Amino acid sequence: MAANTDRPPSRNLGALRPLWPFLRPYRLRLLGAAVFLLIAAGTVLGLGWALRHLIDDGLAGGNAALLDRTVIALLGVVVLAAFATFGRFYLVTWIGERIVADLRRAVYARVLELSPGFYEVTRTAEIITRITTDTTLVQTVVGSSASVTLRNLLIVVGATVMMAITSIKLMLMALAIIPLVLVPILAFGRHVRRLSRESQDRIADVGAYVDESLGAIRTVQAFTHESIDRPRFAQRVEDAFVIAIKRTAVRAILTAIVILLVFGAVAFVLWVGGHDMLAGKISPGALSSFIFYAILAASSAGAISEVIGDLQRAAGAMERIIELLKTEPAVTAPANPVSLPVPPQGRVAFENVRFHYPSRPDRAALENLSFEVKPGERVALVGPSGAGKTTVFQLLLRYYDPDGGIVRLDGVALTEADPQEVRRRIGLVPQEPVIFSADAWENIRYGRPEASDEEVRAAAVAAHAAEFLDRLPDGFKTFLGEKGVRLSGGQRQRLAIARAILRDAPVLLLDEATSALDAESERAVQDALDKLMAGRTTLVIAHRLATVQKASRIIVIDQGRAVATGTHDELVRQGGLYARLAALQFDRPRWDAAAG
Repeated sequence: MAANTDRPPSRNLGALRPLWPFLRPYRLRLLGAAVFLLIAAGTVLGLGWALRHLIDDGLAGGNAALLDRTVIALLGVVVLAAFATFGRFYLVTWIGERIVADLRRAVYARVLELSPGFYEVTRTAEIITRITTDTTLVQTVVGSSASVTLRNLLIVVGATVMMAITSIKLMLMALAIIPLVLVPILAFGRHVRRLSRESQDRIADVGAYVDESLGAIRTVQAFTHESIDRPRFAQRVEDAFVIAIKRTAVRAILTAIVILLVFGAVAFVLWVGGHDMLAGKISPGALSSFIFYAILAASSAGAISEVIGDLQRAAGAMERIIELLKTEPAVTAPANPVSLPVPPQGRVAFENVRFHYPSRPDRAALENLSFEVKPGERVALVGPSGAGKTTVFQLLLRYYDPDGGIVRLDGVALTEADPQEVRRRIGLVPQEPVIFSADAWENIRYGRPEASDEEVRAAAVAAHAAEFLDRLPDGFKTFLGEKGVRLSGGQRQRLAIARAILRDAPVLLLDEATSALDAESERAVQDALDKLMAGRTTLVIAHRLATVQKASRIIVIDQGRAVATGTHDELVRQGGLYARLAALQFDRPRWDAAAG
């Protein structure tokens, strides 16, 4: 599913039909809202009836007692209308808020299941828009627009019937005028909706620019890019302002035209009805109630036409939400998954594995790759950038399934196992550690949520993270900032190592786990990793000699293939790619000394 944020509203209002499963649990509240809706519409129509009797029987008839009873009845209708309106508004709003909460939970639960391959072709911003903006549009319909549409539809029908009862002649004149009012509403309404979409696009551009520049604020300031970003952002803000003003101008023109036509039509009907009243063809009360019903019908019809735009936008939003909910993960557990053996062994095997990333189908990331890692063995994967080392980790974690061949864990093909069970047996320390916007307790415990505070602290001590965490203002409780911005690169790395230590998984994946550490920290963490790797199957992606030389075996990968296997000394004697990489590693200290 490619990203697409520039979609017009859907004219197929049937797209809202998938909302019913979300509405079904709240049938009783829907029924209550419908009852209040009928009462509210009925009381509004009853006001016209009360107005007629107030004028004809109370005022014109000079009957004070009847006038008092009519006014009391009118007040009763008003109280009932207020009560019904409160009930309708509360229930409908409650249902709308409940539905949007349920929708967001459903969408979020779905996107958590989608494989990384999905995110190669879909922008995260698109998903966030569907969870926030699109669900809000749906909430607007369920919690407001649908109710308003039904209420006004009832009023239009009821007011038309009451006008016919009052005066057929005046009703036919009013019906002839209504299309004249609807034409500009529909014509200008399309223009307003187009400008509204364009305005939202421009606002989205503003938000995207802010998100990108603030997310890379250190880079912005390091390259003194502020003087360039300011006018670029200002231009986006100005574009949004211009479109917003255009939209406002069109809406203002539309409002003025509608007011002119509606009240002009009312004045015309009032003029004709006034002559009929003078001729004795209609009573003053009947004329007043007719005008009341005519204004009611016209305003309700206009409101319906306005709400149609909301319904169309919500239908388009619902299409996007349902599209996401119907997206199936590329990697799923089989109907009858094969259980991994207990206790875990930690045996890993790749058998003639071939794989292409979904975003790069024309280039093989792995090509007939085969190797086996025995339980407790420490194997280093070495090769140039883009050789396929990280892809090995991706397939072992079953983020993807191979196009050909088999990946096994403890003798079980991963495609036959439950991905959750597979991942529970793997600990990962990525090259770029992910730190969440929380404190150290939560970040380390992410590896094993049920771990006690003592176990979390022990993991931090083993990773040499406790020494800097204890120095923070609130110790382990200190908020680490968004993405761990309050920590250095090495500190973030040690926190990620502590998380893997706490995970205590039989298979350990280290992707340049010490790349962000200084020499002193690297020695400390390397000691912790040595203890952690003891007795565990460990796959290491590393370029540093300390890690590579300690590996029991090194697999050299180039262009997705295993081109050599052996110990450090064996591979150096063989020459080839590894010998060249090792020579660069051996020369690096001399370069560093010369630079110093």
